[in-house]
Amino acid sequence: MKTIGFIGLGIMGKPMAKNLLKAGYELTVYDIVPERMNDLAAAGAKRAASGKEVAAASEVVITMLPNSPDVKQAVLGPNGVLEGARPGLILIDMSSIAPAAVREIAACAAERGVAMLDAPVSGGEPKAVQGTLAIMAGGPEEVFEQVKEILGAMGSSVIRIGDIGSGNIAKLANQIIVALNIAAMSEAMVLAAKAGANAETGYQAIRGGLAGSAVLDAKMPMVLAGNFKPGFRIELHIKDLVNALETAHEVGVPVPLTSSVMEILQALKVAGCAHDDHSGMIQFYENLAKIQVRR
Repeated sequence: MKTIGFIGLGIMGKPMAKNLLKAGYELTVYDIVPERMNDLAAAGAKRAASGKEVAAASEVVITMLPNSPDVKQAVLGPNGVLEGARPGLILIDMSSIAPAAVREIAACAAERGVAMLDAPVSGGEPKAVQGTLAIMAGGPEEVFEQVKEILGAMGSSVIRIGDIGSGNIAKLANQIIVALNIAAMSEAMVLAAKAGANAETGYQAIRGGLAGSAVLDAKMPMVLAGNFKPGFRIELHIKDLVNALETAHEVGVPVPLTSSVMEILQALKVAGCAHDDHSGMIQFYENLAKIQVRR
């Protein structure tokens, strides 16, 4: 399969689409903000005027959008993917959305002869640029095998979790772990700085031990530089934790730590930090302790 459509060219989608071009795939792109298509068109992609037009030109359509309503609109809405889809098309939604929404979209797609995978990603903008995302897929195994090479052009880890929706279940678990890691890092490093330790050398010491993590290495340098330019916005992590809390409550799983971190993120949103990177969670602790953790 060489003809791919890509819908959603934001912080994550644009570099992911560029990596597909680099891998030699024919690409048709669409975004509701037309200017976002400029870089891809300059690199060889074809522009489309709608999701319908993308689907008509493609064997595989990938969506990378902010939330469940956006994916439903792009796929099920007027001039959406299903209006232009031929039987046999494969739809891969790489957004992070609610598992229930994935299953609803997949059922509608199946009625049109369209197979679907949900394949959310982890790694943020840097790994999207590098093509080294972790991709968590849900859906039929035979469909996954057909597109595994395509996914491999965007990620270094491509794993099928199980049936449709299970990719986003794994992503919810991932987002809980990331959020709690950033909160723990923030709480600990504000304590260290307030107690008189050097933040940068303290980080270097900690990262070599059991508390070292990919999250720590990705986010602590941003904190030390005071750089909260978003690779993944606080408002999007709130969206993911809303989905995590709703799913947890639906299946009867208490998630008290997730609930606590959600309130921290909500406080930051109220304070005007919704568009900061989620590493900016440390600002909540810094404001409480009246100290900044910087070089």
